[in-house]
Amino acid sequence: MTLAEAKQKLAQYGQEHVLKYYEELDAAGQEALLTQIGETDMSVLASCKHREELVKKGEITPLAAMELDEINANRKSFTSTGIKAIHDGKVGAVLLAGGMGTRLGSDNPKCMYNVGISRELYIFECLVNNMMDVVRQSGSWFHLFVMTSEKNNDTTIQFMQEKKFFGYNPEFVHFFKQEMAAATDYEGRIYLEEKGRLATSPNGNGGWFISMKNAGLLDLVKKEGIEWINVFAVDNVLQRIADPCFVGATIQRNCDVGAKVVRKNAPDEKVGVMCLEDGRPSIVEYYDLTQELMDARDEKGNPAYNFGVILNYLFRVSALEQLLDGNLPLHIVEKKIPCLDEAGELIKPQEPNGYKFESLVLDMIHQMGSCLPYEVERNREFAPIKNKTGIDSVESARALLRENGVEL
Repeated sequence: MTLAEAKQKLAQYGQEHVLKYYEELDAAGQEALLTQIGETDMSVLASCKHREELVKKGEITPLAAMELDEINANRKSFTSTGIKAIHDGKVGAVLLAGGMGTRLGSDNPKCMYNVGISRELYIFECLVNNMMDVVRQSGSWFHLFVMTSEKNNDTTIQFMQEKKFFGYNPEFVHFFKQEMAAATDYEGRIYLEEKGRLATSPNGNGGWFISMKNAGLLDLVKKEGIEWINVFAVDNVLQRIADPCFVGATIQRNCDVGAKVVRKNAPDEKVGVMCLEDGRPSIVEYYDLTQELMDARDEKGNPAYNFGVILNYLFRVSALEQLLDGNLPLHIVEKKIPCLDEAGELIKPQEPNGYKFESLVLDMIHQMGSCLPYEVERNREFAPIKNKTGIDSVESARALLRENGVEL
């Protein structure tokens, strides 16, 4: 993008101020800033003026899960179907690994965090170990697409190469960077995080598919004949990936998406729950659960909204492709955004000072025609690492890893 083109684009969206320090930059800095301006979607910025209208929930009703009893009764058939799909190359996986280990006290990507005590055992290694179970079971490798971020891409790739992918076949591992969205003040003016750089943040966990497409990887998906993609978050060290029984159940029930869920340990547990919204599959976040919904009961007398999602979904690729023709709802989130002040000095605010713009996986679910909530045993498949200590922490994950026979 030329300077003239950048000025024209910025004027269109009232963002001319981002060139304030342009003349102070060297040639490389100027080029990098112009490139970033060209790549940044500014059409979303005006939406912060009416953000209350963006995401309105429809009528919430229950969506029954496939519970453990039914899964166990059909395990042999489901597993056989899943194994065949994996062996035939129809299943791939996407790891959402763009985060850093800041909350764990680490400056490295979260996937590099060592959960071992007497030996090294990294989060990424735990996930690969779980995938290797499926490789051995199916006799086939499956493609793993790893979504990184601007901040951790190079470090993540270098780490995986140094560790020789923990035994996973590198020909089946592909990295791509998540798209970034501008961060703004409350008036929708883009912040600068450096004199030659706009303040940006990842475009939300719902941005993985468009980021994958923009990286050219959908061409590989089509070439390889991948029909199902298991997308999962980096921080759950016990989760099963490309789980043959889960894959087979979703295929046999002819659903567009399967969602692994756990039975909630309390009505107000901080997990999103599966539901129907205006008759379509959806997820209602814990902070949107009213007391009425928490108190609701099904025909068996059990809580009607009792199954929390663990961010492990199996999507039909053909259904995902239809999303590319439309826009996912935009979520505008208040955040603390490091930025330059009027004097050009970097400030790190202690309170929220603006907005970040995100799309979420839960909105992808709502675009699907059908969804299979698939119950898994909490202590076998749910050990998220979000904090250093306490609930959903390194400590609790280590205890669960030990319970499942993993040496630490």
